Amino acid sequence: MIRETAVRLAQNVGRAGKSIPPIKLAYKNMLKDPSIKYKKFQQNPFPQRQWPNRVIEKAPRWLSTDLRDGNQSLPDPMSVEQKKEYFHKLLEIGFKEIEVSFPSASQTDFDFTRYAVENAPDDVSIQCLVQSREHLIKRTVEALTGAKRATIHSYLATSDLFRNVVFKMSQEEAVKMAVESTKLIRSLTKDDPNQQATRWTYQFSPETFSDTPTEFAVEICEAVKAAWEPTEENPIIFNLPATVEVSTPNIYADQVEYFSTHISEREKVSISVHCHNDRGCGVAASELAILAGADRVEGCIFGNGERTGNVDLVTIALNMYTQGVSPNLDFSELTKLIEVVERCNKIPISPRAPYGGELVVCAFSGSHQDAIKKGFAAQEQRRALGDTIWSIPYLPLDPKDIGRDYAAVIRVNSQSGKGGAAWIILRSLGLDLPRNLQILFSKEVQNTADSLGRELKSTEICDLFKEKYNFNNEHFNHINLLDYDIVKTGSDRRSLNGQVEINGQVHDIQGSGNGPISSLIDSLSNLLSVRLTVESYAEHSLGSGSSTQAATYVSLAYRRESDNEITCQWGVGTSEDVGDASFRAILSSVNSIFNAGEITLPKTADSAAGSQ
Repeated sequence: MIRETAVRLAQNVGRAGKSIPPIKLAYKNMLKDPSIKYKKFQQNPFPQRQWPNRVIEKAPRWLSTDLRDGNQSLPDPMSVEQKKEYFHKLLEIGFKEIEVSFPSASQTDFDFTRYAVENAPDDVSIQCLVQSREHLIKRTVEALTGAKRATIHSYLATSDLFRNVVFKMSQEEAVKMAVESTKLIRSLTKDDPNQQATRWTYQFSPETFSDTPTEFAVEICEAVKAAWEPTEENPIIFNLPATVEVSTPNIYADQVEYFSTHISEREKVSISVHCHNDRGCGVAASELAILAGADRVEGCIFGNGERTGNVDLVTIALNMYTQGVSPNLDFSELTKLIEVVERCNKIPISPRAPYGGELVVCAFSGSHQDAIKKGFAAQEQRRALGDTIWSIPYLPLDPKDIGRDYAAVIRVNSQSGKGGAAWIILRSLGLDLPRNLQILFSKEVQNTADSLGRELKSTEICDLFKEKYNFNNEHFNHINLLDYDIVKTGSDRRSLNGQVEINGQVHDIQGSGNGPISSLIDSLSNLLSVRLTVESYAEHSLGSGSSTQAATYVSLAYRRESDNEITCQWGVGTSEDVGDASFRAILSSVNSIFNAGEITLPKTADSAAGSQ
């Protein structure tokens, strides 16, 4: 029967039997067969591959190139003052190696290099990039003179494409130029008696390593190493850049591992990787490269850089952090770092950027919110038993570790479910709403968000809750309990006598029940000539220690005067005394009913009020 109904509905709704032919792709610009234009990057056959069986167990050395590679990619480069601010922020985070400039390119870069040299802590190495040209090398050494630690970074294009097309240079000519540049740099730095106050380190990049025959990369670096003569105490840095990302990350890792296992005197070599993000895989390529033998990672905060950018150092570092590995970088106040980066780069961080994006720790979906809320509750129970491991659905990182408040974890719009609004109330007011109240309130929130056409702020949600359920009678206090006395009239009966004030008039109340709550409700029912009954009741402690309070939730059922239908109204009250909290919740509900005009004072009560 159900299947027949579904078929009948399908026949009567929508297409009404009309056939819609499949869409044919037009391929106006893209090629249907891209293999006729683009080569497939073949994986090198490395039968001794070991990196897939490894895990990252410690942080690499980090180099920030924000002030050089990142800055040169900006449409509006940083001013000197902005570079200074950025430099000190990098130091504050914990970077020990910073590539600050291309000092031979301009007087501005030269001057900033001098500033970095004069203001770097003793354990920080200042790095500068230079081309393999004698006059440029001399200018770079001049800029770094006097530094406690300095790294000169030279590079030479080694891929067949760049050598043949751009530089018209054979492999032999490339090796010769790299060696000559290395010897010149050595003579001006570590071999110069006047430069012994500086710990000079040399970095060489076979540029476009990712597209270079790996055997040739090893060959040219062997020649450079022989010319520099590094030591175990001060190893040479061979940077293996994915200057342009041309393959999948596993192939890049194979290339790095081949280099790592074939370069001689490995103990005197530090392998660095500098991944760009042309294929969107810079983080993955860098992580796999670490597994493959890389000792050092170069990149930028939040991935700024040429074209699609350099690898995002924040993402790699916090990826390690969430696996229990200290990155040795401190992102405790990530929001403050974002402010500096956005101000200096004049490029906004994507709201969906890993870790740093405004929305990455936020859940709008109802099912996600519900899972997160339950996850926090379960974690509190585990921690009470001594389990300190973070394990929350949808949140691989504790937002508090990067300086974010839990209030930002769940944000509420018209798509959000009951868990979202309940989370906001729990985190903001400490109120753990009963399930039925969560459902009702979420509808109120959804309707409000729909009518406004936007997300609701946590303050708006709290204000809506307080007004809708007259929290602690803060919004409506037409009926105020002045005084009462409860006496025992039998083994299971109680009698309440007291006074209430209604719109400035005092009224006596009297009622009975099996306890204080039922006695108060009976007395109010007698006064208002409407039968009130408890439809739902819940309570919990609020806070801890000497400041602990009780929170009480009461849903009262009554018959509406407007349509004679039975309905319910929630009320919420808090107090240091649980009995007082319950009475506040009851009056909160009654005041809401009274304010809505659903009940009115009977004539007898009006008359009594007038006679006083």
